[in-house]
Amino acid sequence: MNSVEKLKQEILEKTALYFEMVHKEKMNEPFVAGESRVNYAGRFFDEQEMVNLVDSSLDFWLTHGKYSCEFEKKLAEFLEVSWALLVNSGSSANLLAFMALTSPLLEDRQVNRGDEVITVAAAFPTTVAPIVQYGAVPVFVDIESRTCNVNIELLENAISTKTKAIVLAHSLGNPFDVVEVKAFCEKYKLWLIEDNCDALGSLVNGQLTGTFGDIGTSSFYPPHHLTMGEGGAVYTSNPLLKKIMLSLRDWGRDCSCPSGTDNKCGKRFSKKFGKLPLGYDHKYVYSHFGYNLKATDMQAAIGVAQLEKVEQFSKARRKNFEIIKNLLKPYQTHLLLPDNCETVEPSWFGFLIQVKETAPFSRNQITQFLEKNSIQTRNLFSGNILHHPAFETLTENVDYRIASELTETDKVMNNGFWIGVYPGMTDAKLRYMVNMIVQFISTYQIK
Repeated sequence: MNSVEKLKQEILEKTALYFEMVHKEKMNEPFVAGESRVNYAGRFFDEQEMVNLVDSSLDFWLTHGKYSCEFEKKLAEFLEVSWALLVNSGSSANLLAFMALTSPLLEDRQVNRGDEVITVAAAFPTTVAPIVQYGAVPVFVDIESRTCNVNIELLENAISTKTKAIVLAHSLGNPFDVVEVKAFCEKYKLWLIEDNCDALGSLVNGQLTGTFGDIGTSSFYPPHHLTMGEGGAVYTSNPLLKKIMLSLRDWGRDCSCPSGTDNKCGKRFSKKFGKLPLGYDHKYVYSHFGYNLKATDMQAAIGVAQLEKVEQFSKARRKNFEIIKNLLKPYQTHLLLPDNCETVEPSWFGFLIQVKETAPFSRNQITQFLEKNSIQTRNLFSGNILHHPAFETLTENVDYRIASELTETDKVMNNGFWIGVYPGMTDAKLRYMVNMIVQFISTYQIK
């Protein structure tokens, strides 16, 4: 080992020691009920993430590089799909997935402006935004009450001659009936995008979510099932969709050479493209109106370490979810607790609670009480995205269509909230959250 290698090894060893002295000590700080903040989610990591990050920074390869390639390969292997592409956020993943469906390479299956895409209004905004921004028409159907996923019985009423695709998320890690939705898509020759951002590690009949549809998407923002700080991914087993998404992610270029590589095809200066002169440099030929959605190799370095723990994380999320649910079962007179189908094994993102309309208190009253007692809460994202200011500029039946009454969507908008189940939750934190909910309910002398 030469002097440079020894120096690098010393830096990485001291990085691990720094984790032990600083971050691990913070993670192990004792929980003080009523004083310690109970966040709904957060980073959960050990020394390996920091060692990888520093290792990548010492190489100073700042864009897509060796760690990115390793992460993409290992994520695809974990999901048992052919390809995974790393991007800079889950929102970018959703953008990339949808825009891939607009490629002219798809011929008669291309999504054109004015075509319809079935989705739900109880959604995260960037699941729906690419549809609207492109000029396609989102068609909204209602959800089921306990799962807050799409009510599949409403899909037939939503379809029209203009329908080209379905875009749906697995709500808070609880899989929608993806087997039935996939069969519906096959019946009508529709594309299916699974927004898997909140559900990495969830299973349906033993198969991982995100792998049933034509494209799956993930987010690696800190609250999610694994984190890079910022980051996301798209994945598919369709070679044409992979080709399109790679082009769109990398500026829209026609060339597929990795970053830092030239002339992989051996014909860089000998092809004819469009109206360009013969032999125009293939690295600067653009077949799509694309973006630069790549993540950095430093982010990927963290992700490589996180991927080793994803099954451990899912196990912890399931355990934490069951603890909360079992403790809250006696209070179902006024609280609607989440449920899932027998054939699924969710990797829960959060524990959703809906205050029943017959309850003597509101959602806002209980969440304000919890927040005052240092318990972080969240609503189910947009609740009903149609009620947000962004939709005030749009016209119904032109820019979007409502295919069914959104009764359950409005209920969760008005009455729903969720608390955390991420791996950083301790038994003391879980029980404190439940105790505070029970204490609040007891003030109304109910059980």
